Amino acid sequence: MNTAVTLCGIELKNPIIPASGTFGYGREFAEIYDLNCLGSFCMKGTTAAARYGNAAPRIAEAPSGLLNSVGLQNPGVDAVIERELPNVARIFSGSVMANVCGFSVGEYVSVAEKFDACPEVGWLEINVSCPNVHGGGMGFGTTCEGAASVTRAVKRAVKKPVIVKLTPNVTDIAAIARACEDAGADGVSLINTVLAMRIDLKTRRPILANTTGGLSGRAVFPLAVRMVYQVYEAVSIPIVGMGGVSSAEDAIELMLAGATAVGVGAANLTNPFAARDIADGLPAAMEKYGISNLVDIIGGAHNG
Repeated sequence: MNTAVTLCGIELKNPIIPASGTFGYGREFAEIYDLNCLGSFCMKGTTAAARYGNAAPRIAEAPSGLLNSVGLQNPGVDAVIERELPNVARIFSGSVMANVCGFSVGEYVSVAEKFDACPEVGWLEINVSCPNVHGGGMGFGTTCEGAASVTRAVKRAVKKPVIVKLTPNVTDIAAIARACEDAGADGVSLINTVLAMRIDLKTRRPILANTTGGLSGRAVFPLAVRMVYQVYEAVSIPIVGMGGVSSAEDAIELMLAGATAVGVGAANLTNPFAARDIADGLPAAMEKYGISNLVDIIGGAHNG
């Protein structure tokens, strides 16, 4: 069974990539299993300056998922490069993905330029889709013009592949994907979390201090499949599909919809071995469904 795929010119032994915000910088997971069983992993969303994130409570349970409103807590790009990337090189032999966040086009460019100079980083995932911050993130990703402006500016400044992370909180995600491709994006990733909220029946107030948060987990998987399918028909660049993936079968389904690689997010929070188990489960799932080469099934649901 051949599980290898190529993402924007970089070969992965398999398509499984733990998603940003659910895997930190790999430290804790490397203590319990060898990360080299994965295709890659995406580091925590990073901004120019350190951020403490949103006020607590910032996690709420939901049927078949969870809401988070962490708010891009991170130590800032310089600290990540100085403290985290040397350890990343020790615990993982391949290229990792840097998730670039910002509150202005200039900040996206600045953070991207710094990661572009790091040999450990293979791809720059430009996060224009975080729903839990004000004045940045999703504010750029909900219009074609906003997403394209960030994409264009970052592409002018860097050499490494640029993958734009898209929000599902829009009317037409395919149109935004096309705008990113036209602006030079090398790939797109989707979906980020779905804007949602919970209310405490005792206090009659929103559970999250930020009122709303991003819904992830099994509940959003069918939505992710639909959006990946639509975006595949709209663009010719690779897609990293994600959203509620919890099994090797889920990964195959997203690849049939059009994904070249598959992100694993919330599953890592409930089972720290989730990404490993999904990667390890791919050969058996491939055999079950008569698949000898994963590359052959990318977009396969569009051929019938």
